[in-house]
Amino acid sequence: MTTVPVCLVGCGGMGSRHVQGFARLQRSGLSNVRLVAVCDVRQDNAERVAGEAEKLLGYRPKIHLAIDDAVADPEIAAFDVVTEAFSHLSVVLPALRAGKHVLCEKPLALTVRSCQALIDAAKAGGAVLATAENYRRDPTNRLAKAVIDSGVLGPVHLMVQTMIGGNDRIIITPWRHFKDKGAIGLDMGAHLTDIVQYYFGPFRAAFGKGFIAEPIRRRQEKPEMQTEAYLKRFLEIPAEITATGEDSFAATFTMQSGLMVQMAYVASGPGKGYNQRTVHGQRGSLEIFNDRTGKAPILHTAEGDLTGQALADKVGFALDELTQTLYGGVSYELDWAETDSGLLAIEIHDFAAAIMEGRPPEVDGHGGLTAVASVLAAYESGIAGRAVSMDEVLTSAVSTYQDEIDADLGLLPKSNAA
Repeated sequence: MTTVPVCLVGCGGMGSRHVQGFARLQRSGLSNVRLVAVCDVRQDNAERVAGEAEKLLGYRPKIHLAIDDAVADPEIAAFDVVTEAFSHLSVVLPALRAGKHVLCEKPLALTVRSCQALIDAAKAGGAVLATAENYRRDPTNRLAKAVIDSGVLGPVHLMVQTMIGGNDRIIITPWRHFKDKGAIGLDMGAHLTDIVQYYFGPFRAAFGKGFIAEPIRRRQEKPEMQTEAYLKRFLEIPAEITATGEDSFAATFTMQSGLMVQMAYVASGPGKGYNQRTVHGQRGSLEIFNDRTGKAPILHTAEGDLTGQALADKVGFALDELTQTLYGGVSYELDWAETDSGLLAIEIHDFAAAIMEGRPPEVDGHGGLTAVASVLAAYESGIAGRAVSMDEVLTSAVSTYQDEIDADLGLLPKSNAA
């Protein structure tokens, strides 16, 4: 098999973006996939994305309107699932049980039990399960990881990750403000915790809380992106919603290594935004800028500052062939669409390579689980009023926040939910 035949499941805004990722990978000359089908319960969405694929890839993938039909299609070996987070269990489980490989958008699922159900199904079906974490693929994060691993900072004392500031507008879609659908605190938080575990390995414990900073959310004045999918969705968004899921959280994490990580994501507070990703060591600090901006991290030491290729040379770092082809270096100046599609291309390529080479993907099901579980650990800590260990969360010994969701998903009896 020289290319993996893939079906894209979910033909909304993220589906359109993933088609751009397939196209960017094809243009690189290093593609190892073929988009043979798209699947969505809405035929208008499926037809639109199939048309977008035809323009970008030069051929039109077939259309399925039900996941069971797609799973039964013998031409399809793997699925790229970009549906809403709350649907991952019902969409991904049938594919994995049938032995079909799955790349699933983050968050992998809404709870520890539901993530574990997907991992167990992949094992039983002998299938590859990958979590689509794109931020870590950014050349700037690849360089940051290399700097941390090089030891140039000396003993590392602390990492600080904050994203604070926002307004009362609906973030992307209404479901990202509902607890049972996968609210933005978890949705964005899984990005941030994955970066932490990419840099520093496993989490040990969390002390923090999740909260709703903006109880009433109102429709944005315009779509986040000027694409057909986002414009269409914008017209279906209500003028106002009442949030039931956390849009914010703050926590202090302890890593298995003993490192402390201070993290806050607060999607509220108009006027000014505060963003920080820094790593602090005995010999200096590393300043890391927002993902998808192309700005290389800066190493600050007593000898002065170092960034870009000079920093890469100091720590002996070089990008892999695909990333170098897509971005041209550890810093870059690309428009947002090209930046975004490149990261998606890299994660799609890794998924297909894992299938063909018989190896785990860079972010497997367990990686998706721990990114989710660490955010949930902060939520569970707030309810328990104490620090909670990752072992408690990963074994569901502490699961009060999640029990209601798991009952709705059929993973717990309704009587077990608070």
